[in-house]
Amino acid sequence: MSEARSTIAARWSSPEMRARLRRRRAAERRFRRLGLLGISLAVASLAALLASIAWSGVGAFRCTQVRLAIAFDPAALGIEDVLAAEGIAQAATQADFDALVRAGLRELFPEVSERRDLRALQSLVSSGARTHLRERLLADPSLLGRRVDLWLPADDEVDLLVKGAIPRDVPEVDRRITDQELAFIDRLAAEGRIRTRFNATFLRAGDSREPELAGIRGAATGSLLTLFVTILIAFPLGVAAAIYLEEFAPRNRWTDLIEVNINNLAAVPSIVFGLLGLAVFLNFAALPRSAPLVGGLTLALMTLPTIIIAGRSAIQAVPPSIREAARGLGASPLQVVAHHVLPLALPGILTGAIIGMARALGETAPLLMIGMVAFVVDVPRGLTDAATVLPVQIFLWADSPERGFVEKTSGAALVLLGFLIAMNAAAVVLRQRFAKRW
Repeated sequence: MSEARSTIAARWSSPEMRARLRRRRAAERRFRRLGLLGISLAVASLAALLASIAWSGVGAFRCTQVRLAIAFDPAALGIEDVLAAEGIAQAATQADFDALVRAGLRELFPEVSERRDLRALQSLVSSGARTHLRERLLADPSLLGRRVDLWLPADDEVDLLVKGAIPRDVPEVDRRITDQELAFIDRLAAEGRIRTRFNATFLRAGDSREPELAGIRGAATGSLLTLFVTILIAFPLGVAAAIYLEEFAPRNRWTDLIEVNINNLAAVPSIVFGLLGLAVFLNFAALPRSAPLVGGLTLALMTLPTIIIAGRSAIQAVPPSIREAARGLGASPLQVVAHHVLPLALPGILTGAIIGMARALGETAPLLMIGMVAFVVDVPRGLTDAATVLPVQIFLWADSPERGFVEKTSGAALVLLGFLIAMNAAAVVLRQRFAKRW
């Protein structure tokens, strides 16, 4: 026995064995370094992507405003005979509020008289200023006949120039703002009539043809309504299917075929589900086009396999001893599942469901097929109203030729990433908080 031990010790201490151990340890160190290098590259790439989006999109949360002295002259508005608040509200829909903006600009630049120069002067203020003035008058009818200083939204080119997105030190032919307009802007800035503030319009307005007036509220509301329909349909059906396949279904050829098809559906490209939604929900069922209802049904079909697979994995993770103990105490199969298996598997099921919802939130291709790519200005108020979603809104803005939509695109991407990070963080918290250790 001692001779065998000495022989083994001599073999392990031989030069050949030591060289082999050194090579093995060197290979392990190289593999560890390669793994750390891969993780570092992935983290660096993600950080660079997020930094690039944030750098381009932070401007979407700031806007430029121009302060003008606005005289709500009843004669200029054509409502001088209207005294009641209801009459003012009715007349304000047809009043010429652009005339008030022009009058305010001419008061600041009385030397400008040529028609071309007047157009250049008026282009400094956004076309949405008339809507802003109308809303102010409707909110406070006492403004009629008064003269007040108001901050109005600037044009998108002025906004980009003030925020530094358009260089000033390039020839006039290489920028969208002329030297004359630049002189107007400098004069307004010297008089303290230009400022940048938090862009609340970006968060509370719908889409618009004008970049300075566009917002994400309509798309965000459409995303929430679509996800509501998706989770309302996919979660109960997915959990019920997972429980049946794992706890009650007989093991035969049919259940094997169902399992194979569920796994295949989880890998099907998302645009195929868009074609299915187009054929079934729009062409056959004649549901309203571009509605969150149809979008939610389509995304529910896409998310259902993911929830079923995650639910089955969570149910399989419950120890068999839990089931055996419950049956030993006289519980029925349904009671075993409802009172013991499902509560223990619920954290994993919720995690899979949230991850599936996060994937549905970022999908674009299926919704393009069912018409949610339409230009929708109004914020949807119901499941059957025309709507779009955040990924499609980003797609539309990215395809727009106006330079002002570049920062809007990145800003909307930041909001979408915020939703996705929050949903994935919720999945992690649920897993850590409710997971059971055996």
